[in-house]
This record gives sequence, structure tokens and C-alpha cells, in this order.
Amino acid sequence: MRVLVRVRPRASRNKVVGLHAGRMKVQVTAPPVDGAANQAVVDLLADCFGVPRRSVSIVRGTSGRDKTVALASLDRTAVEARLHELLDQ
Repeated sequence: MRVLVRVRPRASRNKVVGLHAGRMKVQVTAPPVDGAANQAVVDLLADCFGVPRRSVSIVRGTSGRDKTVALASLDRTAVEARLHELLDQ
């Protein structure tokens, strides 16, 4: 499953914020230097969706705020259900 993500680096905490223009909006504390923000996005999404970090990979947008992230072993229904749970908190 591929997910479109909008990233805000250097935030006060790591969290999924909501949806923005059809993308999942996330905030990470890491700066966008040397791949730190990308790794923080992978770690955050792995924790949120309950999958190993090796199951999450950035397939497009490694140098920008808009990214395409692949979540292995998850289908669309599981991703949507978990996203709704995260946004209801």
C-alpha cells in the first residue's frame, strides 16, 4: 500500500496531524538534514501502523516535504481504519 504524506520537520513532537489536500500530514521533531527527518517519518509510521520499520519505505520525495511512502503487508482497509483511529485521538 502506498500512502501520500506531507511532512513538517522540526515540530515540537512526532505525530500524525490529519489530512491535507489528500495527503496524510505528519510532524517530526528531526531536522531535514542528512536524512534525519526521513528516518523519523519511517519510525513514526511504523509505530503508528504497528509494522516493523523494514516494512516502511519512502519511494518518492526523499528531498521534499511531499513523500510517497510504501507500507508493506498492509492493505487499504487496514491503513484507512488505523488512520481514522489516530485522528480520533
